[in-house]
Amino acid sequence: MQSCSRRLMTYLSQKIGFAIHRRYFCDKAKTTLKGNANILLKQIEARILAGGPITVAEYMKEVLTNPTAGYYMNRDVFGQTGDFITSPEISQMFGELIAVWLVNEWTKCGRPTPFQIAELGPGRGTLMADILRVFSKFKIAGSDFSVSLVEVSPYLAQVQEKQLGPRQAQEATKLPQGSQHYKQSISFYGSQVRWYNHIADLPRTFTLFLAHEFFDALPIHKLVKVDQGWREVLIDLNREDLTLRFVISRDRTPACLYRLDNESREELEVSPQSLIITQAMAARIHQDGGIGLVIDYGHEGDKTDTFRGFKNHKLHDPLVDPGTADLTADVDFSALKWAATHPRTFEDWKANLTFGTVDQKDFLTRVGINLRLEQLLASCRDEDVALNLKSAHKMLTDPMEMGSKFKFLALYPSVMEKILERYPPPGFV
Repeated sequence: MQSCSRRLMTYLSQKIGFAIHRRYFCDKAKTTLKGNANILLKQIEARILAGGPITVAEYMKEVLTNPTAGYYMNRDVFGQTGDFITSPEISQMFGELIAVWLVNEWTKCGRPTPFQIAELGPGRGTLMADILRVFSKFKIAGSDFSVSLVEVSPYLAQVQEKQLGPRQAQEATKLPQGSQHYKQSISFYGSQVRWYNHIADLPRTFTLFLAHEFFDALPIHKLVKVDQGWREVLIDLNREDLTLRFVISRDRTPACLYRLDNESREELEVSPQSLIITQAMAARIHQDGGIGLVIDYGHEGDKTDTFRGFKNHKLHDPLVDPGTADLTADVDFSALKWAATHPRTFEDWKANLTFGTVDQKDFLTRVGINLRLEQLLASCRDEDVALNLKSAHKMLTDPMEMGSKFKFLALYPSVMEKILERYPPPGFV
């Protein structure tokens, strides 16, 4: 695999050179977080008082995407001044390697056009900005290529707009009647950029799907096995001090049906929405052609209780001050792979081919991050920048940092089986 990574890195350096793009972290959003928390908590209290305990999935959806006080909806939550930091924000090397991997696999498919890259939950747009910069060096732009972003946060859509293009986006009120997207713009490199609310709204064409730290924010149901069988963990209101607390359902709930008959764990988390989105992606890959790349922290169906909150880069009680902290759960990659390989009987698509998961450390090393670091350091004349590059490399690849926590999963259409037997995807073997 060393020869493969060298070929990729030679490919990369010849095209995009050795320019170092600094990462600047700032958070200009000045929202009243405590005020939002109070508003959201009162809404959740009223809902519980009116209808009884709610599921963890309902709670996550309300806390993260409530239109007025949801965590993601009105401010920038990324970077050093936010509550967490993502791999693309750490170093350009991450996005560059993902971009070259996508170009390589698109070429393996015969370079079909027109095509789009569709990112689910693009964050600040940093990863997409790095990808488009690399794509432009391969002359991938113009009318045969477009960018589709699935984003539910109006605030983050504005951040992405500024990150990706020089001009103001055209809003929904000015779009042609019947448009599936709610915003459109032109990237710095001339490609169309469109924003969508749902994966189902994306254009039907060959698609490079990308989901980086997307599935971990989707709602989960928590299940626990008791003497009477499987029950669901719910969220209720403590009437004495009006705080939120976990309780166990008296009877089985619909979510209990999602556990496997041979399940050996006594406690688990299931995300029906993740399964639905994965199957929608897999169906598009089979029907229209495409590739999927999922990057997230997660497990292979062995973990139990991972639901938690993050605030100011520290663990935070998920039931305290809802709306001021990120809520997340480790992604069950075994469930995603099951969804991608088990079409429902009435659906017109075949099981995708899956590769992975592999640890981020292994993927990045195999596709040449060490060589890329050497190239950037060789061209660097600033000692502080060189130290930052080394620190970023360590954070991305060290098993004690992100190296083992994050996993990579790839999806391909079944028609590529013979090609992939001969030319397996870089980074996965």
